[in-house]
Amino acid sequence: MKRLTWKACAGENLPEGIRCATVTVPVDWRRPRGRKLTLDLARLPATDPANRIGSVLQVPGGPGAEGVEDLKDSAPGLTELRRRFDLVGYNPRNTGLRERLPAVCWGMGTQLLEPRDREEYRAQVARVETAARKCRDADSSGLFDNLDSLSVARDMEAVREALGERRLSFMANSYGGVPAAAYARLFPGRIRAMYLDGAADQVNGWAKVHLDNASIGERMFGRFVAWCAADGACALHGEDAGAVWRALIEKLDRSPIPISSPEFGEGKLSGWHLRLMSFQANPGPDNAWWKAFATSVDKLRKGDASGFAESVNGNSRIWATPALRAITCPDDRGFTGYDQFRDVSRRMREASPHLGAAPFDMLGCAGWPRPVANPSRPLPVRGLPPFLGAGSWTDHTMTASLAGMVPGSVTVQYDGPGHVLYMPGNNGPASRCVIGHATRYLVDLTLPAPGTVCRPGE
Repeated sequence: MKRLTWKACAGENLPEGIRCATVTVPVDWRRPRGRKLTLDLARLPATDPANRIGSVLQVPGGPGAEGVEDLKDSAPGLTELRRRFDLVGYNPRNTGLRERLPAVCWGMGTQLLEPRDREEYRAQVARVETAARKCRDADSSGLFDNLDSLSVARDMEAVREALGERRLSFMANSYGGVPAAAYARLFPGRIRAMYLDGAADQVNGWAKVHLDNASIGERMFGRFVAWCAADGACALHGEDAGAVWRALIEKLDRSPIPISSPEFGEGKLSGWHLRLMSFQANPGPDNAWWKAFATSVDKLRKGDASGFAESVNGNSRIWATPALRAITCPDDRGFTGYDQFRDVSRRMREASPHLGAAPFDMLGCAGWPRPVANPSRPLPVRGLPPFLGAGSWTDHTMTASLAGMVPGSVTVQYDGPGHVLYMPGNNGPASRCVIGHATRYLVDLTLPAPGTVCRPGE
C-alpha cells in the first residue's frame, strides 16, 4: 500500500492546517486486482507534534455521510483532541453514489405500505426485489454488490495502512457503529481505542435495535404528552394528546388517505406511517420540533395532512430506493419472511402502543436479492481493548448494547435529548461532559466509572 500524498484541500473557509489525499481500494475486496475505487481523505495534524500519540479516524454515520465534510465542520470542537492526535476523516464508499450508480437505482418506485396479509407481503417484496435487480443489472461499476459494511471496514484498514500507523483510534458515530463493529471483527489487533457515539448495534440484530427503540420511543412520547399538558404552546394543550393521537392512528389504519408532496409526489398516509415516520423524539430547541408535531396532529384531525406528507412520502419511498437499500440491506437488515414480519410487528406494538409497528427499513430490505454480506452476530472479543460509548435518552441503550459486548467497556449516559454528543449537529449542541470523558479515554485510555451520567450544562 502506497503512503498518502497530502495536498491543499479544495474549498473555502477551511480549518487551519487541513490537508487532503486519496486512497485507492478494490471495488470488490474478494478480487483485489480488479476494478478500483478512490476514496477522499482529510487530515488535521496534531498541534503538539512532540507529544503526538497517533491518528484518530472518524467513522461517519448516515449511512452515506461525508467524513471529510464532518471533519471540516467539527474542527472547532476538536482542538483538545487534536493536540495529541492527527484527526482523519474519510468519505466511505457509500458516499457520492448519485454519481456512481445509474439513474434507475434512484427511482423512488413503490411506496412502502404495511402488508395486511401474506399475499400483500409477498407482492410488496416482489416489487422492491424487482427494482433492486434492475439497478444491479444496470450497474457497470460493481459497486451495487459491494456497499456492505464489511467492505467499508476493509477500506478503513487500507486507510490505516496508508497512514503508516500500527494501530488506530476510532470515533464512530451513529450508523458508523456498523462498519466499526465489522472492523473490530476483522482487525481486532489494529484498534488502540474505540469511541462509539450513538452507535447502531447491528451485531445483536436489527429486530432487537427496533424493539429497544420502541420502548424508548414510548417513553419519549409520554414526555411529549406531559409537556403538551403543561405548556400552552402545544396545539393540543387542554386535551389528552395521547388519546387524540391514538384516535388518528386507528382511523387511518382503517382508511388511509391520499397525500402529496412537492419532492416525492403522490402517496398514502396510514396509521402505520404515522407511528413510524412522524414523531421526533428529540423535542428540539425550546421544544420547537414538538410544537411543530402537535400543530401537524391538530391539522391532520381537521383534514389537513400537509404536516406529515413530506416525511411520510419521503421515508416510505426512499427506503424502497435500490441505491439506499444496497448500502443497508447487505448488513442483514431485512425480514426473513412474513412470519418474522408479523412477530416483530406484534412485539413492537406491545412495546410502544403509540409508535410501535413493523420497521420500514426492515420491510424495505425484505426480499433482498443478494446474499447477506455482513450477518448480525456477536463480536469475537478476543484481542479488543475496552470501548467507550456515549448515548442520550434515545440511543444510550443501543450504544451500551454494542459496547457492552467487549469486556471492560463503559457507556456514559447523557441525561438529555440529542444524537452524536461529541460534535454539534442537527440534534443539538455537543455535551462538554461527554467530550471530556471521550477525550480522556482517547488520550490516556482512561475509562469513566461504570454508570457515569452526564447532564445538560455540565
